[in-house]
Amino acid sequence: MKEQVVLVDIQDNPIGLMEKMEAHEKAVLHRAFSVFIFNDKGELMLQQRAAHKYHSPLLWTNTCCSHQRDGESNIEAGRRRLQEEMGFVTDIKEVFSFIYKAPFDNGLTEHELDHVMIGYYNKSPKINKEEVEDYKWMTLIDVKSDIKKNPEKYTAWFKIIFDKSYEKLTNA
Repeated sequence: MKEQVVLVDIQDNPIGLMEKMEAHEKAVLHRAFSVFIFNDKGELMLQQRAAHKYHSPLLWTNTCCSHQRDGESNIEAGRRRLQEEMGFVTDIKEVFSFIYKAPFDNGLTEHELDHVMIGYYNKSPKINKEEVEDYKWMTLIDVKSDIKKNPEKYTAWFKIIFDKSYEKLTNA
């Protein structure tokens, strides 16, 4: 069975399910999440998306992100995907959510109600090479500076989240 996403209205009420690729082709609003993992030094763990990803390959982004499954809580989904992509689990908490829309060159569009979660971890991840090419730790000020200098190296959603929520992340 192909992966499905949870379609939602602007208040995050579920209104149905749709196959993931179809939702991205039709730019239908659906539920998603983004996890930001920090270490004790205040650095953010970034991941570089795997080269074979269907969109945004080899671009840098937040620690992990994906879509909730039907009936799965935001926290359950974030912890599941953190394990699948980065090879570890840690406590995470939801800090805010927002809606964004980002079209890609390949004709797909992310139109998501994104639940942003944060957590803390100090060890090295065991990255899943099917999902993640590489990882690195960066301070938020260095990320902000690098996005300004090299915006083409980052995913569209990460730039949107980072711009909209820099203050929330620095105070988290």
